[in-house]
Amino acid sequence: MGLDNGGHVPAQPSPESLSRLSEGISLLLSRWTALQMAIENEWGGKDSRQKSEQLAADIFSWFSQSREPHYIDDLENMLDENMVLSFNTDIEDGSIEKVAEQLIVMHEDCQQGNYESIEKLRKSNFGKVALSQNRQKS
Repeated sequence: MGLDNGGHVPAQPSPESLSRLSEGISLLLSRWTALQMAIENEWGGKDSRQKSEQLAADIFSWFSQSREPHYIDDLENMLDENMVLSFNTDIEDGSIEKVAEQLIVMHEDCQQGNYESIEKLRKSNFGKVALSQNRQKS
């Protein structure tokens, strides 16, 4: 059994890369304005926050369970379908494509043990969390 797998089947991800990917997905979704508006305005009903957490879990499963190549079109469809079915929201601002692209890149980085994009998200998220909590109180 050679090490060269022809680049088709991803290697078994390490536990660290999986936990970083999970964190990265949550951080990225927390910055997605359309999704955050849907949660804050409860477009998905009272359990909108749980629906967004389920979306993060579904994305993580899609990356971690499948040994098939990951196509950006499939991910865009998953995000689009989720926003329509869970939040009754049709997103047409181009953000689905941007989020899908960022997720694909993040996944590839994690597979290579590169967590820079997640570190950047984590660092730039500190101020944002406090701001959104203040807005809910008023």
